[in-house]
Amino acid sequence: MSNFVNKLLSEYGARIVLTGTAITNRASSYWDPTPIAAKAIIRPSSVEELSEIIKRCNIAQQIVVTHGGLTGCAKAADTTAEHIVISLERMTDIEEIDEISGTITMQAGAILENIQKTVTEKGFYFPLDLGARGSCTVGGNAATNAGGINVIRYGMMRNHILGLEAVMADGTIVSSMNKMIKNNAGYDLKQLFIGSEGTLGIITRITVKLEMAPKSCATALVAMDSFSKVTSFLKHMRHAAGPRLSAYEVMWGSYYDAVTKEGWHSAPLTRNYPYYVIVECTGSHPQSDEIVFMEALEKALEENIILDAIIPKSESERNSVWTVRENFEPIMENNPMFLYDVSLPIKHMESYIQEVEDNVMAKWPKGDSYVIGHIADGNLHLMICPRTGDESLHEKSNEIVYGPLKELGGSVSAEHGIGNEKKAWLSHSRSQIEIDLMKSLKKTMDPNNILNPGVIF
Repeated sequence: MSNFVNKLLSEYGARIVLTGTAITNRASSYWDPTPIAAKAIIRPSSVEELSEIIKRCNIAQQIVVTHGGLTGCAKAADTTAEHIVISLERMTDIEEIDEISGTITMQAGAILENIQKTVTEKGFYFPLDLGARGSCTVGGNAATNAGGINVIRYGMMRNHILGLEAVMADGTIVSSMNKMIKNNAGYDLKQLFIGSEGTLGIITRITVKLEMAPKSCATALVAMDSFSKVTSFLKHMRHAAGPRLSAYEVMWGSYYDAVTKEGWHSAPLTRNYPYYVIVECTGSHPQSDEIVFMEALEKALEENIILDAIIPKSESERNSVWTVRENFEPIMENNPMFLYDVSLPIKHMESYIQEVEDNVMAKWPKGDSYVIGHIADGNLHLMICPRTGDESLHEKSNEIVYGPLKELGGSVSAEHGIGNEKKAWLSHSRSQIEIDLMKSLKKTMDPNNILNPGVIF
């Protein structure tokens, strides 16, 4: 144990400063069961405590890596034995729900699903939702500018945050805890920290603008035989449902068949269609909302846009539909399996995926590609399974997936961030001028490079 860690341990105690087996008993992430490697895990309970600890780390030039729920997909929270982990697991308080203004103020370690349940009890809706809701933290959601399944209606995490507090690399507490929608008093400093992946500061508190809880929710799982019909149905639902449309999730047939194979998820709809879409609409007028939804589906069936459909009749049935989309453990059984999060214009998606699939088959004849996505906001998730070799194939897989994106005006990260995993490909999505400006900001705000060094670039 280093002298630096010893000093922290003697001052703050073993409840705050974890060492030894208290570290190695923890998994590196949701995706990686390997024990965490770190000098210490420090668990502050207040921003003041965190500020003092970070100030000391900066003086000692001690690298720190922030941990939230460890559900990230870009290796931004990876550590070595020389790092100190800052875990926000003890900073989970909901400080205020303002029912008049419709805002919630909370500490960054709060679990997303807990926040969702709490605001629902007050008649509100937290506008961010994603599959990792049961483990991810709102601070991590802010640090990665998380997206999820409702972006088509509500936008990314950035769109919901009114105020933010963060601790900078020198321990300075930056409090931009604005609670108003309108505030043009100078620079909007919170935007520096949102999506910065812990490289410019550690987010400690946020204030989020809530939506009113919907009074109706209509869901359908539909099948179609071509990608052109996937986009036609999207256009149709946008016109028919208007602002009610809250989710539009596509699953390529190979993905649907893989996760509904024998022994896994029950198939809500017949297998072997080329494409499946989960469409969901929410609103404030249950009777009229249902009529609009049903008429839209009926018209799509009449016009042969969709070939088959199922409408869940209970919350349990709805959950079964969403489980097929959100739980891809059958695919994760493949080793290696490479997960991707890209965005590109919808008009290029079909040809792009065909090119990726062709290249995967050319490189690995027994390999498979699985695709799902938040298609309405241009976001696709790919899972590449070579069915041969090991992690050393990752770079070749990256070339297949990322290679075409620059020419198509796409991005190597739609919502997961860059982390350590994608930094070699950042120039496919950002110009050198943009990257140089990012580096300049980093050097200004963290001159000793102690906050998540090596992440993003």
